[in-house]
Amino acid sequence: MKKHNYSAGPCVLPQEVFEKSAEAILNFNNSGLSILEISHRSKDFVAVMDEARALALDLLGLTGKGYQALFLSGGASLEFLMAPYNLMKENGKAAYLDSGTWASAAIKEAKFFGETVIVASSKEQNYNHVPKGYTVPADADYFHCTTNNTIFGTQMKEFPNLNMPIVCDMSSDIFSRVLDFTKFDLIYAGAQKNMGPAGTTLVVIKEEILGKNGRTIPSFLDYSKHIKAESMYNTPPVFPVYASLLTLQWLKNLGGIAAIEKINNAKAALIYAEIDRNPLFKGAAVAEDRSTMNATFLLNDEAHAPIFDTMWKAAGISGLPGHRSVGGYRASMYNALPLESVQVLVDVMKDLETKV
Repeated sequence: MKKHNYSAGPCVLPQEVFEKSAEAILNFNNSGLSILEISHRSKDFVAVMDEARALALDLLGLTGKGYQALFLSGGASLEFLMAPYNLMKENGKAAYLDSGTWASAAIKEAKFFGETVIVASSKEQNYNHVPKGYTVPADADYFHCTTNNTIFGTQMKEFPNLNMPIVCDMSSDIFSRVLDFTKFDLIYAGAQKNMGPAGTTLVVIKEEILGKNGRTIPSFLDYSKHIKAESMYNTPPVFPVYASLLTLQWLKNLGGIAAIEKINNAKAALIYAEIDRNPLFKGAAVAEDRSTMNATFLLNDEAHAPIFDTMWKAAGISGLPGHRSVGGYRASMYNALPLESVQVLVDVMKDLETKV
């Protein structure tokens, strides 16, 4: 039985991506070679990289607007370092919104490069909401935020209007909802949520913000070097880039971000309605900041956990336990998770009422 995969990442991907990826592992483009063994300089893979970069910009509505797309290695964790290295001036200052574990990790790296101002934090409330009503210092070199917090199940719904570059970690909700992506000057996202397998990271950057901080940047950490090399400064993660291309093609054929947003909203509405209706459960995040990607919820009585765990596992559900920071359960509903899978979980939650 095909599992209903609620894993927070690496996560569910479209079935057609698995099938096309499997075919390419055996014989890529009828070359007689596997995608795992072809040269990254071959015309077949250069075409993959070029299309993946172009399609990322197309889906985000950023084609022809001064942005470059890169597929790099190192995950979002390396971008925590690269962003300040490229954007924070010598003796400069950066402003960060602390809304969760990964935002906190980004702050830690930025402190190596200069003054790092935390404009607001929800840490004292165990990150159960997204901070609001904060002021960003006008002399900051850039403002950094995290759109979606996988561990705690919160998501930014609004973004400040600022006269400085806005840097955004969109690792767990990239391509999931319609935004004005021109508001952001640097977007980065690990592939393993909505794009593909772990191993590559999408970076989308407005080229005009680079080269202004007065720093000498090591070559591999310099966005300009990667742009000049067209994402081929070093051997790229060939297979994750290819699988990401297949996922972006799937999304484009589905109707793009606007189409998937409607599906994602329907999934979120279904699960949150049951969490709020069912007296056995409660949500972990403040309602106004609930994520459409990661629904976090708890049992009101932990004594019911053994029977509930047995039930959802029997229903073919996988990856439901919450992160240890929150406990309870986390239903990660990334783009490729079908609405039918959410209905299976909701049915189990309803059924639990009749069992206890």
